[in-house]
Amino acid sequence: MQTDRREFLERMTVGAAALAIPFTSAFAEKDISARGPWNEAWLDKITGKHKQFFDGVEPNQGFALVFAWGWLNQNKEAYGLTDKDLTAVVGLRHFAMPFALSDAMWQKYKIGEAFKIDDPATKAPAVRNPVLHADGVPFPGAELPTLVSRGVIFTACNVATAKISEKLAPMAGVTPEAAYKEWVAALQPGVTLVPIGVLAVNRAQEKGCTYCYGG
Repeated sequence: MQTDRREFLERMTVGAAALAIPFTSAFAEKDISARGPWNEAWLDKITGKHKQFFDGVEPNQGFALVFAWGWLNQNKEAYGLTDKDLTAVVGLRHFAMPFALSDAMWQKYKIGEAFKIDDPATKAPAVRNPVLHADGVPFPGAELPTLVSRGVIFTACNVATAKISEKLAPMAGVTPEAAYKEWVAALQPGVTLVPIGVLAVNRAQEKGCTYCYGG
């Protein structure tokens, strides 16, 4: 995994160590970690007979969402279960966090270019968030809005939000503070910001979710 991570970082136009360097003194980690109060209402929605957490760490073509889509569909087809019988949680953390953002943020901050993510529809660096669109995911129906409509819960890592927005702020010509605020405001309906992604993994498991690595 360390080799894969190094190779991915080297591909990023923002630099091989872009997400490994410390926060600036004006935008300290303690400041973004202390924001709140945190919304934990998402935990109360973990009520299904079967509960699964899908952990999105890398973009991986949006397969964390595809796994959730497949899990819902196969439980329906193989066992006759409904979406109400199931609770799927998709955690978007680390380099998968930008999938929680609006199309406008992807265009403004050149996220597709920075992360070397091509839009399946255009085969060019994505200027929209692919997972918000049926033609942007490997299987139609696995897009984020459709999954939210089916009751899938999404979380986004606050530390990743702050870190990545800070490093991509120059792409949009804004300050790190402005970029962070804009990214938080651009989180998609159905996505809850959590202090750090691994906390969502822990809390969901405490609520009875089993774990699935989403790439």
